[in-house]
Amino acid sequence: MKQPGSFIPFSLPSIGIEEEEAVLRVLRSGWLTTGKEALAFEKEFALFTGSPHALAVNSATSGLQLAMEACGITKDTAILTSPYTFIATSSAALHLNASVQYCDIEKDTYNIDPEKIEDALKRDRALLKPRIKAVVPIHIAGNVCRMQDIMTLAKKYEVYIIEDAAHSFPSKTDNGYAGTIGDIGVFSFYATKTITTAEGGMVCTANDELAKRMTTMRMHGIDRSVWDRYTADKASWEYDVIEAGYKYNLPDILAAIGREQLKKADFFLEKRIHIIKQYNQAFAECPWIIPPPDGKGNAWHLYLLNLDLQKISINRNNFSQFLQEDGIGVSMHFIPHFLMSFWKKQGLDEKDFPNAKTRYESTISLPLWPDMTQIMIDKVIETVIKTGRMYAKY
Repeated sequence: MKQPGSFIPFSLPSIGIEEEEAVLRVLRSGWLTTGKEALAFEKEFALFTGSPHALAVNSATSGLQLAMEACGITKDTAILTSPYTFIATSSAALHLNASVQYCDIEKDTYNIDPEKIEDALKRDRALLKPRIKAVVPIHIAGNVCRMQDIMTLAKKYEVYIIEDAAHSFPSKTDNGYAGTIGDIGVFSFYATKTITTAEGGMVCTANDELAKRMTTMRMHGIDRSVWDRYTADKASWEYDVIEAGYKYNLPDILAAIGREQLKKADFFLEKRIHIIKQYNQAFAECPWIIPPPDGKGNAWHLYLLNLDLQKISINRNNFSQFLQEDGIGVSMHFIPHFLMSFWKKQGLDEKDFPNAKTRYESTISLPLWPDMTQIMIDKVIETVIKTGRMYAKY
């Protein structure tokens, strides 16, 4: 049983004096909404990732909707994605009156299966009126999808690729940073992510027209930014509305936090890898644990502990409950969409996604954040091994 004060949170943000001073700087400036801090954050993020365009937004969910709208996702069109993701990936399309189609993940990873993508696109293109206009791969836990195969399919079937890169910063691959490989990439800076602005995100693209459209739609469809209007020498009040847009801008007070976090991104990744190596080494001796998938450029946003349920006498839920009772904060990534009431009513059937179902039923997300102490890391390892040994079938 956990002792008072001994609980290890699943995740905590790594905030230092630099972020505190940045917030105070903005508060004292008299300008809190989107302005020079957000513009600087965009430029710095674009430089970091090598993306020609980076647009700061108030959430990755907003970014996904902007990306889909720019790609023409609307009524009578559909996106194709995986059910193994947070609901925002799909709800963004639904808010555009589009539909969502799904295909299963790979057997040995948590990422969407390119072979299943091609099967779905073949079926769609055989229809009188094909609907799938964009594929949305998600880099689960920071492990990058097979983007080279996916981009080949994009060219073959003429679909947009919108990367859900909420987990994958700073994942650098041979083809560039994840989130800059497809037509558009959307990053998340939610409080639990690898860098944070508390709430917020960034949208990256190399396409000038897509960037122009998203910039306009991000702020009410107005043709001038609020910073430009309020700092212009003449006609600061004058603007035009050219589309019915949204209000998805990131305020300066959050962008200032993001600028400081961005400077630490590589350092944070080093600290995550330091923890991952200890987890992997300790669990290598446990036959009832399947190591998490690890590809080039893995950002290690999450440590997905995959239980081999054939070698242990309790299920995932009981295992996680025992960890929590011993003071280990855990989470589940993700509850697949086919288990959600909304999607069940739409006829989504778990039988069509055996890999996603298997992974969900056997996976626990362990604590993983840069400021974990060695005592915390050791306790997580000891508790996992202790629990497993109590119920292992050997």
